[in-house]
Amino acid sequence: MKENKLPKSITIPDEGLGEYLLRFYIGTPPVERFAIADTGSDLIWVQCSPCEKCTPQHAPLFDPTKSSTFRTVSCDSQPCTLLTKNEHGCARSGECLYEYGYGDQSFTSGKLGVDVINFGGGGKAATFRKLLTFGCGTYNNDTVAEKIMPRNTGLVGLGAGPLSLISQLGDEIGNKFSYCFNPLDSNSTSKLKFGGVGIEKVIKRVVSTPLILKSSDSGFYFLHLEGISVGKKVVKTVKSQTYGNIIIDSGTTVTSLKQSFYNEFVTLLKEVMGVKEAPESPENTFCFRHDVKKGFPDFVFHFLGARVRLNQQNLFQYYDTENLFCLLAHPTAEDEYAFLGSQTLVGFRVEYDLSGGKISFAPTDCTKY
Repeated sequence: MKENKLPKSITIPDEGLGEYLLRFYIGTPPVERFAIADTGSDLIWVQCSPCEKCTPQHAPLFDPTKSSTFRTVSCDSQPCTLLTKNEHGCARSGECLYEYGYGDQSFTSGKLGVDVINFGGGGKAATFRKLLTFGCGTYNNDTVAEKIMPRNTGLVGLGAGPLSLISQLGDEIGNKFSYCFNPLDSNSTSKLKFGGVGIEKVIKRVVSTPLILKSSDSGFYFLHLEGISVGKKVVKTVKSQTYGNIIIDSGTTVTSLKQSFYNEFVTLLKEVMGVKEAPESPENTFCFRHDVKKGFPDFVFHFLGARVRLNQQNLFQYYDTENLFCLLAHPTAEDEYAFLGSQTLVGFRVEYDLSGGKISFAPTDCTKY
């Protein structure tokens, strides 16, 4: 995180900060766990004992030997073969070993197993009959989580890959799930729902855009961003013969845009809002001063077939002591993926309909979702 030029009171969210943790219960008897809810990957995993290298966490490590329903899977089992050649190996015992890495250089490795995994509690519990495949991590590296997220015990992959929670549940949840994120500083709990009635039947202000899956990147959910408007002016993305130019990723906090498009977006913000970049802006972060009494123009992300209207809280972090706004988006290289981060969609119900091939957005009071 780069914040050396800012006053000490200012912290810019960055990758690895501000993830949303999902509470679930694993094993028999059930053991409570908290793990990052991540639509940008597919493996479910928790830190297990005995552990060779584990990130410090508040809760004791999950001990699979104390669960009557846990079992490892063999090297020739279907779950093991669903991992790529670089992601799995075989122990002398014939048990499936896994190694799984992420874009921020964090990783997990251990044994692949199956066990009972359920969610929620009380009258809102989501229970499933089948045993779910997950990684029992005994050699893990996540330096960010070590510093800021000691409640985190692993990760729940919600992506499109075959080992994700969503893919494993499949027809049992109608190949559909949704979430509604509150602001990171909210005292209310954000929600994740499996299956249910389509969003368009319960909320009027709904827009939908095609959910694009690519065979070369089977774990990601792609959307096609056509442009961003500020007020009555718009900047458009580069036209391409293929659709799908941005990945929607609940495990990424801040949106990233291709460098050239990001530059055009910032230029448009300056022009329409009449602002200049603040001298204390960190590298790759556009900050500016603005009189809130003057209000804000309309901000719209134009996806294929869907106009998603955002407010200033979705796009900017405000520091009232400095009267400073900082854009919650960073530039990324032209040959890298662009990501739609979780903070851009705070205050929206986001529904993934895998059978229908679409993602829907509806502005929602997530405290009441």
